[in-house]
Amino acid sequence: MAKMTVRDIDVRGKRVLCRVDFNVPLEGSRISDDSRIQESMPTINHIVGNGGRLILVAHFGRPKGKVSDEMRLTPVAARLGEILGKAVRLFDPFAEGWDQAEAASRALADGDVMMLENIRFHPGEEKGDEDLARSLARLGDVYVNDAFGAAHRAHSSTATVAKHVQPAVAGFLMEKELKFLGEALANPERPFIAIIGGSKISTKFGVLDALLGKVDRLLIGGGMAYTFFKAKGFAIGKSICEDDQIEAAKALMAKAGDKLMLPVDTVYADEFSDDAKVITYPVDEVPSNCEMQGLDIGPETISLMEDCIMTSKTIFWNGPLGVFELERFAEGTEQVGRFIVESGATSIVGGGESAAACRKYGFAGEITHISTGGGASLEFIEGRSLPGVEALTDK
Repeated sequence: MAKMTVRDIDVRGKRVLCRVDFNVPLEGSRISDDSRIQESMPTINHIVGNGGRLILVAHFGRPKGKVSDEMRLTPVAARLGEILGKAVRLFDPFAEGWDQAEAASRALADGDVMMLENIRFHPGEEKGDEDLARSLARLGDVYVNDAFGAAHRAHSSTATVAKHVQPAVAGFLMEKELKFLGEALANPERPFIAIIGGSKISTKFGVLDALLGKVDRLLIGGGMAYTFFKAKGFAIGKSICEDDQIEAAKALMAKAGDKLMLPVDTVYADEFSDDAKVITYPVDEVPSNCEMQGLDIGPETISLMEDCIMTSKTIFWNGPLGVFELERFAEGTEQVGRFIVESGATSIVGGGESAAACRKYGFAGEITHISTGGGASLEFIEGRSLPGVEALTDK
């Protein structure tokens, strides 16, 4: 890795400003999945255990630059305190001021931890605001970025602040993410396949195009498949389709040739419900007057994907193969995930809904690496610069 990491610096007695991704799911005021907190614990424990004075910066939700009581980090600070076995002070600089925040940071003792309130309450955070970055810089003697999930954003707390606090280094989670994704792309054990699902081709066209030059097979599922079907001239009923991407889909199919594996059958339903009437159609036999919508891959497609997965040595998976939130249309996503585990291949799951599916079906622990950043992992694979990484100090 070409960037300095937290193991390259002495944190003892220093104020360590550390950006983390604690954008965890909540049910009411209860954290339903603390995986993102747990993933940064190696970095947090290293800093605290080596006498650093830790100031954590995190975001939650999309408050759009306004204070929102529903998006406060109170439950996150409480959960982190439980894990650490010590109090974590939640400081609100938007209410109490940055002078007071700096004073609080200087009052920390070695091994103490404080967390700033949701940084996205500040309207300048997502704009990369220099004044906010300078305010943050007053709180730290060194900067650590462990928020891979936000590394593709040129925000004040992920990129701009690194210009004002040096050294600026990667945390262990950031290092692990870049290592797994980098090695998968640079030197994968072959056959190397990618399985890409999700609803829209428009959000993933760049990564699909980039993957074509790297993988041996590219398997497509989810809602985006119906844009490909329409591009082939097939009827798709009421299924999701991006008509403005049809020409792009045609071009991708022409470029990919036999590398591209599209579903051969899909499950259609008359309503978005577990009680829906369903019919499985071969993709080229959907009636022209069909009033149903496709919501999952069919059994023949699942079988073909199994054959491909079981002979692979490296697998990258991003995006569900159907509407797995409803049990009636979860078969494709669940089965493909289980095949990936059973294959014994090096497996990388690119965050987002596919990571949620791994946890839902209980095999997350058997995946080689689950990325904490869906968007960041896709942009990395696409070959785009990640501002939160580029801003860090070179080794």
